[in-house]
Amino acid sequence: MVSIVEKFRAAKQEHLFQYYDGLSSEEKSQLVAQLSAIDEPEKLVDVVKQSMEFSSARGKSSSFTQLPDECYSSVFDIGQEDKQKYRGIGLDAIAHNRVGVVLMAGGQGTRLGSSEPKGCYNVGLPSSSSLFQIQAEKILRIQQLAQQEHPGSSPVLHWYIMTSGPTRDSTESFFAQHKYFGLKEEQVHFFNQGTLPCFSLDGSKILLKSKNEICESPDGNGGLYKALAHNGILDDFEKRGIKHIHMYCVDNSLVKVADPLFLGFAVDKKFDLATKVVRKRDANESVGLIVLDEEKRKPCVIEYSEISSELANKTDPNDSSRLFLRAANIVNHYYSVDFLRKMIPQWISSQEHLPFHIAKKKIPSLNENGEFVKPSSPNGIKLEQFIFDVFPSVGLSKFGCFEVDRADEFSPLKNADGAPNDTPTTCRNSYLALGTQWVKDNGGIIDNGLVEVRGVTSYAGEGLSFVKGKTFKDGDIL
Repeated sequence: MVSIVEKFRAAKQEHLFQYYDGLSSEEKSQLVAQLSAIDEPEKLVDVVKQSMEFSSARGKSSSFTQLPDECYSSVFDIGQEDKQKYRGIGLDAIAHNRVGVVLMAGGQGTRLGSSEPKGCYNVGLPSSSSLFQIQAEKILRIQQLAQQEHPGSSPVLHWYIMTSGPTRDSTESFFAQHKYFGLKEEQVHFFNQGTLPCFSLDGSKILLKSKNEICESPDGNGGLYKALAHNGILDDFEKRGIKHIHMYCVDNSLVKVADPLFLGFAVDKKFDLATKVVRKRDANESVGLIVLDEEKRKPCVIEYSEISSELANKTDPNDSSRLFLRAANIVNHYYSVDFLRKMIPQWISSQEHLPFHIAKKKIPSLNENGEFVKPSSPNGIKLEQFIFDVFPSVGLSKFGCFEVDRADEFSPLKNADGAPNDTPTTCRNSYLALGTQWVKDNGGIIDNGLVEVRGVTSYAGEGLSFVKGKTFKDGDIL
């Protein structure tokens, strides 16, 4: 206890112990345990102050341009022969159990009016499938397809699901309740992302949530790297012989989990890290973009606010119907496991690779009088790290970008119904429209409306020859 007090006193955080003498033994233990998880509080406080000072300058550049051709491919441009080659490489890796899947699923559906994990959300499909079920069924189907391609193989895609403190128990209970959606229980692995303390607006003091607890918030999607190391997930990859990782976010209702085409593209090109993108809707869409920083010759992600209106509206000199910078980031990545093992220790120990980003927030906390208050205006800052901040540490020849069709692969759930985009209704309609098109492409007849094709039935439109000549009505489930 003495060393903990001394460490936080050196960091000028002695206020955290002002109520200590009046706490019960259990409450004292809770506070000490929480503070013990912060290794170097003095260094953390210094880093927070530095981050606040330099956050406004971070990422600014006047030299953003397209990635070079050797880094970039698009499903709209590559030929059928290359698609078949990439798909074959990906299925081979899946069939021989060299692929693992990492899912970031720590968020709650608070914007949707739900306190449940977002993956539990039902967007209104006829089957009432949750996002978790949609994705589990994709895994079941791609395992099937890999086995069919490689008779005698026994593909098992291990699914590593990153939760958070508030979502861990309910996520695990949801999977158990639904019998893991047909997957083997032992192929589903849960682990928690980390947390970071919340600070006062000037960055000088850690906020107290109660007299025996500090305020904390999830450490952002960039916390994935630390979580992979600290929870033994990297070691598990090695133990199982996993060489390639597909990582994605839970809120995408159209995600192709362990997409063999994407995996094959990355493996064939020998990339250490690759990312999927979709084409930016228009110059004003508020999305991050995958670009090249010409000054540094490094790949990076820029926010829409970091480029001028002139550059945002600039069109491609080779095709005026397309924007010059159009590769919208959807947080859907490939990683070489060898590369992760080499780089994660560097990434998580260096602010250069994973800086803190500052967000001013209304944080319920104790005021100076020891009263718990819910502020009406921002009273503190939350810290988070972004997964893409490591991109510049990847050699340009080892970084890939793969453009896919938004209608086929990206319909995220971010807002409640009533918003113009990314709602339960848009997710539902995108999912049903895609399945309906598959049925039509295979000779099925749609008698008005939309039908649902479940992931266990078809991964990407294959296996639907049985619909030819048959009529389906609105709401039918295949």
